[in-house]
Amino acid sequence: MKSITINIPKLILTALIFISCSENEFSIPELSSGLKNDCINHSIAPNVVGQYIEFAYAMALKPEEGRLLNANVVASIPGDEGTYLNNKSYYTNGSGVNVGVEVGESSVTSGNKTTVTFKTDTCAATLRYYYKIPNAARGKEVSFTFSASASNGETVYYEMGPYKVREMDLVLDLVATNNTDCYISIADMAVYDAIEAAANPDKIDLIYLHRAIPGISFNHSLVSPSSDSQFKPDFVLAPVINNKSKLIKAWNIQDQQLARLQYGVFVDDLDLRNINFAGAPDYAINMRAESGLWLETEDGMYKAYIFINKVDNSNGKITLSIKRLKVK
Repeated sequence: MKSITINIPKLILTALIFISCSENEFSIPELSSGLKNDCINHSIAPNVVGQYIEFAYAMALKPEEGRLLNANVVASIPGDEGTYLNNKSYYTNGSGVNVGVEVGESSVTSGNKTTVTFKTDTCAATLRYYYKIPNAARGKEVSFTFSASASNGETVYYEMGPYKVREMDLVLDLVATNNTDCYISIADMAVYDAIEAAANPDKIDLIYLHRAIPGISFNHSLVSPSSDSQFKPDFVLAPVINNKSKLIKAWNIQDQQLARLQYGVFVDDLDLRNINFAGAPDYAINMRAESGLWLETEDGMYKAYIFINKVDNSNGKITLSIKRLKVK
């Protein structure tokens, strides 16, 4: 596109700046009387069991009106162990960095209520609440009631939600090793060795292999036990392990919850439920770091998305993270 330069005389430009400043003079708004509060949900990813929903809860009153006594959060479904309300108040410094200042005792959770009691004489704070999603919330909606109390006798409340919790499961950083711990179970979300696999043959959905074959880009591969022997070179497989999983390669789905990188991409329940495996093969060779794989188990019980976090060419290892949905 061609660039066009517009020259504005300095005198006119100065006048424009003066008029703009005069007509839009900024002043800091004054806090009205009484205890106030506000809340923001910081989470953008699908709400999955075992993960966190994060909030920032702000509360304030005029200094001459009193000080903060406590902050509370009541969840409609009690959070899992690890749920807490941070006892640090956060502000952004001149460099854009969030800085935390301890203002209260460590949070105490009893049932579905989490509390921070303030220990400093402060009239304003912003605390972060981390709700660890329990299995009891799977497929349900969860809501939160935030509240704060001050020394002037006032209490304020702020309702957040409801938020839908997904049906899927998530596991991070499973490590499979060539020819040893190379049997992957979607049902158990685990990696097994040959003895464990032979004891649970119906649960083995994938085998990880690392091969350097002249003329073939095999490298790091994930194959179904049922796949042809050409996709399992120099590998002895117990006959009882014979599931036929359906596999579809995916190259540009760097799910943020699995990758933990900067990508704003998320695989959700609906994606897993709707993926069509008609005509899909039972092997996926030459898998690479940050690539992915859709999978359907032979019994049709599960659909999954597998993200390749890391490959190790020297030691024949692969690191996987998985989202899995039970579909029947």
